[in-house]
Amino acid sequence: MATTAKEAARQIIEHLPDQATWDDIMYELYVKQKIEAGLQAVRDGRVVSHEEAKRRLLKNAP
Repeated sequence: MATTAKEAARQIIEHLPDQATWDDIMYELYVKQKIEAGLQAVRDGRVVSHEEAKRRLLKNAP
């Protein structure tokens, strides 16, 4: 069952300690969003292997 963004945010906030700051909350939500975006990129096939990334970087190195 897919979790909505609102429900995921609610779960994250519920698991934080009561003394969590706004910055703590924003950081956790940011990390969750970045992980979800990365997983979606994998599902969409928008990834390259470590070897390919290294080849591309070294190709442009001085």
